[in-house]
Order: sequence, then structure tokens, then C-alpha cells
Amino acid sequence: MSRLAPYHRLFAVPGARAFTAGNLLARLPMGMFSVSAVVMIAGQRGSYALAGAVTATGLAASALVAPWIARLVDRYGQARVAVPATLFAMLGMLALVLCVRGGAPDWTLFAAEAATATIPNTGGMSRARWAHLLKDDPDALHTANSFEQAADELCFMLGPVLAAFLCGTLFPEAGTLVGVVLLVTGVLLFAAQRSTEPPPHPGTAAGSPLRAPGIPRLLVVCLALGAVFGAMEVVTIAFADARGHGTAAGVVLALQAAGSCAAGLVYGVVRPSGPAERRHPWNVAAMTVLLTLPLLAATAAGSLPLLAAALLVAGMATAPTMVTTMALVQERTPEGRLNEGMTLAVTGLLGGIACGSATGGWVAEHLSPQAGYGVPLTAAGTALLLSLTALGRPVVGRPAISRPPH
Repeated sequence: MSRLAPYHRLFAVPGARAFTAGNLLARLPMGMFSVSAVVMIAGQRGSYALAGAVTATGLAASALVAPWIARLVDRYGQARVAVPATLFAMLGMLALVLCVRGGAPDWTLFAAEAATATIPNTGGMSRARWAHLLKDDPDALHTANSFEQAADELCFMLGPVLAAFLCGTLFPEAGTLVGVVLLVTGVLLFAAQRSTEPPPHPGTAAGSPLRAPGIPRLLVVCLALGAVFGAMEVVTIAFADARGHGTAAGVVLALQAAGSCAAGLVYGVVRPSGPAERRHPWNVAAMTVLLTLPLLAATAAGSLPLLAAALLVAGMATAPTMVTTMALVQERTPEGRLNEGMTLAVTGLLGGIACGSATGGWVAEHLSPQAGYGVPLTAAGTALLLSLTALGRPVVGRPAISRPPH
């Protein structure tokens, strides 16, 4: 029980359980929508190329729109912006379902998917609430950030499984429709918890996070880390498919997310030593070293069960790395622009995922799936080099939280 004490104290904060429950409900569909859209479009139109292009359009639109939505959240408040933004995205998703089902021209699918880009960064808003509630308690904030990362892993582990189950057992549009219900319900519940909402900053004079010292470098690091995740997913699917076990790829990738989820929860009860900019290279270095395990398992043994075990272990470095990355983003983002700063970091990750997916897919197809595991390892090494160049640089943006005297 004593090991879980940090989490007991965390959720003893008034209002924490209520806003966390709503946010988790809203966050689960984030792992459902892409899979649901691919199954729905490919099933009705018979083209995976079209399905992939439509979902890629949604990612590109999100990269452009999400920081703007986050800026409005910082300026006018979470409830005032998140609710209408979510309802607008809901209309886009319902339009996508109707266009696919009704045989509308292909261009309507792209337009409807682009309209879903207004979905707010629910994970970022939850982290912003923790940062507001725990601004004088850095240890508790570390636990909160670790919990949020574990929640991310859990949602993106369960989301695709739930989407595939709904689309396969009910009807192709079921995954999207259930995801819409979960998203809207979760955001409404989350927004209703006004007592924990950070105050808006309508007249803030703080500059853009993109101009804050250290943030551009962190965004490049996020791009490299995203490439790790994107390449790993595509290469693992190719590896499993080449051995006639394509349906097992989801389980193998879920093990990687499970390793990260478990590590995130454990990391949350460990008191961090030293500033985040000193810990970050060590976290990325651990990720880089552990990513050699899937490469060795794939090239030396070629065994899918052994690869699954290697991914489980390799995933344990993901959560600590992302927790420390987000802590740096929180420290360096100007006051009053926290949602925007964290959304920019997520945008960097999404851009990296797209690049990693494309690169990993090319290597797996033109060389071999085994060679494809060199792509995430290379991306992690790049992130490590970028992180090392930031060592010793002072944090000049949003001041770090000082540890209170004991």
C-alpha cells in the first residue's frame, strides 16, 4: 500500500477523480478512430489506399488545427472551447459515416475527415489541470504526469482492439459511432468539472511557445520519438504478416504498450533526481539500448513470440522518456500557453509517426521486415543526439517548479 501512496494522495485532490474519469472516457476513442475509419472505408469502397489517404488527411488537418484550438483553450478556458470544438468534430465524423454509407464521391470523405480535426487535445487539457492543481508540489506533479502517460498507453492499447471488435462483430460503422458517443460524453463530463479547471489567460502577453527557448529543440526530439513509434507499428505488422500471423500483430503491439503502461505507473512512485533536462538523455539512451532487442529478436531468431517479449521489455523505456519530455515542455512553455505548448509536442509526435510509418514501410517492403527494425533504432539514436545537445542549457521559458523545503 505504501508504494501506491503517491497515487492515493494524487486522487485525494478534490475533483481529481471526476475530471480524470471524464477525460479517460474522452481519450479512449483517440485509439479507435483511425482503425474504425480504415475498416469502414475499405469495407464499403474496397480500397485500402483510399482509406489510408483519408486518415492521413485527418492527421495532417489535426497538425494544423490542433495548436490553434489549444491556443483558444488557453485564452478562453477549457469548457468554453472544448465542448463546441468536440461537437463540430462530431458532425464531421457523422458526415463521414453518411458519405461512406451513402456512396458519396470520394472527395466528400476527405472533407468530412478534415472537419474532425477540431477534436481538442484531451490529454493535454488533463495535464494542464494537474499542473494547475499541483503547481506547488513537484513530486505529486511527476506522479500525475506518469499516470497520464500510462493512461495514454492504455487508451491506445485498448482503442484499436475495441474498434476492431465493434466493426467486426456489429457493422463497419460501429467503431466510429461508438467512438463519437464516448468522445462527446467524456468531454461533457470533463468540462463540467469547473472547480479544477485552470483559469483562462485572455490578456496574456506571453509569446508563442515556438519562440520559447528550448521548445523548438524539444519539438524536433518529439518528431524523432514519433518516428520510433510509427516505424515500430508498421514494421511489426509486416514482420507478423510475413510469417503468416498477421492477426497476431495487434497482440504483439499491445504488449509493447503494456510494458510502457506498467513502467509509467512504476515511474510515478519514484522520486525523480535532478532536473528534467539532465534526466532526459538518460531516458532516451535507455530507450535506444532497449530498441536493439527487437532488432536482435527479428534478425537472429525470427521468432514472433521472442519478438513479442523483446517489445514488452523495449516498451518499458517509452513512458519514462515521454513523462520527462512532457515535463520539459511544461517547464519551458510560457505562462498561460500550456495547452498550446503540449499540443505542439503532440503535433510533433504525430508528424514523426507519419514519417516513421512511411520510412519503416518502405524498408520493410524493399529490404526486409527484419531490416525495418533498424528504423526505430535509428530514430531513437537521433533523439538521443538531439537530447544530449540540450544538456546544461538553462530553462528560460516557463519557470520550473521549485521544490518546497521539507
